[in-house]
Amino acid sequence: MSDAIHADVTVRPPNITSRLIGSLKSAGGKLAHEPLGLAGFIILALLCLIAIFAPLLAPYDPNVQVLSDALKPPGLAHLAGTDEFGRDILSRLIFGTRITIQTVLSISVIVGPIGLLIGVVAGFFGGRIDALLMRATDIVLSFPSLILALAFAAALGAGLTTAIIAISLTAWPPIARLARAEALVVRNTDYVAAARLYGASRLRILFFYIAPMCVPSVIVRLTLNMAGIILTAASLGFLGLGAQPPAPEWGAMISNGRKYMLDFWWVAVMPGIAILLASLAFNIVGDTLRDILDPRHARS
Repeated sequence: MSDAIHADVTVRPPNITSRLIGSLKSAGGKLAHEPLGLAGFIILALLCLIAIFAPLLAPYDPNVQVLSDALKPPGLAHLAGTDEFGRDILSRLIFGTRITIQTVLSISVIVGPIGLLIGVVAGFFGGRIDALLMRATDIVLSFPSLILALAFAAALGAGLTTAIIAISLTAWPPIARLARAEALVVRNTDYVAAARLYGASRLRILFFYIAPMCVPSVIVRLTLNMAGIILTAASLGFLGLGAQPPAPEWGAMISNGRKYMLDFWWVAVMPGIAILLASLAFNIVGDTLRDILDPRHARS
């Protein structure tokens, strides 16, 4: 009888899929009480749709130069004006959305798993492994992220791919610190202790019991970091280390338009507004996700 009971007792990690579905169901109701968060999600969805359907939405080819239309102010023909080469700024902003979304998603795909892996390994094993990984994290954190990204980009060479790599090399430490803090809490929970009791290996506990529980916090942190990623990518583009001409990268557009700032303000202001809206949308979405997924940060 006791053997049968023992055979029926199994220890399973929390079902992350069911938790995620439950969170998504409750998110709709909570968003109804978060109009600012809903606005952020709408702006972010619009940015993604613009990036996907850019060829259909852009009124002109973003790289076609019409010198007779150079530096025309916003009007019916060109809603955001034209630049010094007569290119339609609105079309370039629309195609630049693709570059921005591609940059953000690429860096998140790289930084998220790296930071999560380093953090949960350090938090779970502790001891010398924790000390070694966290000291390496502290070394990277000791440098300003923009300066470090500039150094990596200058060493690797100008280009969008190298800018993504450079930013990724500097953006993982905050994710690792957060994942470590979560792992330190999760490793002491009852279900992890029960898994050890029933003979689960350390790798199984790490990847099936601890790491999945850290994913929601990592996603929130990544969303909050995306605004900083956009600004860093724009800074690299402004300095000529990001996407190269004639690619319509927002930072490079501001750099080209700064010469005309006094007389032809729209050349630099329009891409600046695009950067502002994208950064603001990601910040609002990150704050809203934190309130929804983590009740400890819920607004009173």
